[in-house]
Amino acid sequence: MAQQPAEKTILTFKLVLVGDGGTGKTTFVKRHLTGEFEKKYIATLGVEVHPLIFCTNLGIICFNVWDTAGQEKVGELRDGYYIQGQCGIIMFDVTSRITYKNVPNWHHDLERICEKIPTVLCGNKVDVKPEERKVKTGAVNFHRKKNLQYFEISAKSNYNLEKPFLWLARRLLNVMNLVFVTAPALAPAEVTIDPDLMAQYNGELARAEAIPLPEEEEDQF
Repeated sequence: MAQQPAEKTILTFKLVLVGDGGTGKTTFVKRHLTGEFEKKYIATLGVEVHPLIFCTNLGIICFNVWDTAGQEKVGELRDGYYIQGQCGIIMFDVTSRITYKNVPNWHHDLERICEKIPTVLCGNKVDVKPEERKVKTGAVNFHRKKNLQYFEISAKSNYNLEKPFLWLARRLLNVMNLVFVTAPALAPAEVTIDPDLMAQYNGELARAEAIPLPEEEEDQF
């Protein structure tokens, strides 16, 4: 009788996803099809857990993404949501100033329980027209103050959706040359982004990174 192949080891990490309600966190998670049929609901915490699978040059990685199932507010998430979190994503909406102003509060909550875990800040909805954007690329500097990674994303257009996970995987395993060997399974894009506009934003981000941080604490828009 032929021997069965050994079951592949899957490295699994708890990823805590936070940010104001309406910033697109659930849409961000649901773009990844791999976890949709296995997600579970933890009623006591009001949480949906989505297992998102990524194939890398070092094997299979699963991020169990904890996503609040409702309109959450800073300080109202129970500690059980954060406990044993191994990495985090903080999300804000570039069309809403208040969601960016609340980022420090979410970061504080995350650090209070999880201390210093690898964390990515994501500015979502960059597919909107420039005049609809309220938080400009060059004004985003909280990540630099706290040594976080920042990505601009568009959940509806699948823009940069894999980058937060790739960055986190590299930090968690401490392997900077880790790569995804197959493209993540994503739902079809709902909107089309303007590549020239994304190139403009990337240029603004690069220029902002080269400028020393302002001494004042208030972020400018």
